[in-house]
Amino acid sequence: MRPSLSSTRVIGAANVAVILVAVLALMVLPGGDPPAPAAKTGQASLRQPPRAATPTGPAATPAATPSSPSAQPSDPGPGAGQPPGVVATPESAKQVKANEAGLVPVIMYHRIIKKRFASIDRTPDQLRRELEKLARQGYVPITAAEFAAGRIAVPAGRFPVVLTFDDGHSSHFGLDAAGQPKKDTAVAIINDVARKYPSFRPVATFWVNHYPFGLQKEAEQAAAVQWLHRQGFEVANHTWAHPNLRALSTKKAREQIARLERMLKKLGVPPSTTLALPFGNLPHKKKAAAKGEWDGTPYKFDGVFLAGAEPSLSPFAKGYDPGAIQRIQSNGKKGECRKWCSQYWLEWLEKHPGWRYVSDGDPERISIPRKLQGNINPKRRAQVNAY
Repeated sequence: MRPSLSSTRVIGAANVAVILVAVLALMVLPGGDPPAPAAKTGQASLRQPPRAATPTGPAATPAATPSSPSAQPSDPGPGAGQPPGVVATPESAKQVKANEAGLVPVIMYHRIIKKRFASIDRTPDQLRRELEKLARQGYVPITAAEFAAGRIAVPAGRFPVVLTFDDGHSSHFGLDAAGQPKKDTAVAIINDVARKYPSFRPVATFWVNHYPFGLQKEAEQAAAVQWLHRQGFEVANHTWAHPNLRALSTKKAREQIARLERMLKKLGVPPSTTLALPFGNLPHKKKAAAKGEWDGTPYKFDGVFLAGAEPSLSPFAKGYDPGAIQRIQSNGKKGECRKWCSQYWLEWLEKHPGWRYVSDGDPERISIPRKLQGNINPKRRAQVNAY
């Protein structure tokens, strides 16, 4: 059985501890970016999983059909590295034990630095080991935008994972003198892992503030975000100055979101379709996070992401809330992370494969065991491929 997901008091206490540790550590680090620890009680409260996630048996085996090679760093365009289209049938879905109402890990990273100053920091070696573990276990990255839109193009029998990086820190991305990602940045590590494991698609989401990747000059900012966009990475909205939106008026909250959106447009990337909430906190008027306008600049997001403590529900499942999507902090199993961070959850999903989202290889259909078809959002039922 899955561990109880109703202990919001425990989660709240754990998340407060994360906030205190991160803030105290960053206060002594010159030039440190503001932390975005796990959300407080209410935002990180664990929702019940869809009934479709009933354990169904052993781990899904990757389909025999080979996936296309991952995009190399020089390959252009969003969507690079996605598998060729297939048409799922009940027979093919059954063969790979597809369960597209299962749980999806949306992993939250912050700074990637050699010496950790806060519990939410990760070292380059820690990031590399976690990504290689994901690749070996059969996970295929997709962007937050693709997840929120339900565009999950993952080879049959494999599992989507969403890699997200908050705050646009310089350790996430930068180009060296040869025009390649700097060594030990998040992008360089992702590309290294993709070369080692060709089925590991080299994409991620970078949610930035008003100095993307620590760059001060507009021309450098534009070059960086456009490079990432060309390679298939997502660069999207994390507000202008990383405030606690809950502490602001609705107008000020909208200003924070719209100003960053205006900047990204000026830098030459498409409008954001996702937003990561600073500190995981929604504004008092929840809908103001997903849609709004300030000073003539509108915004509208397919998904608003928390800083929570559990895998996300499938975007096709009943109970999925696009205005409050859960994430998992990347970390080990010490302290408050004993049950709420990435090491715990990845091990748990490996031991309980019936709860995990398993792709049918067909992004147009939603494949699940027949007994679970009532657990899909009614608006999606025309896409159901039950077996």
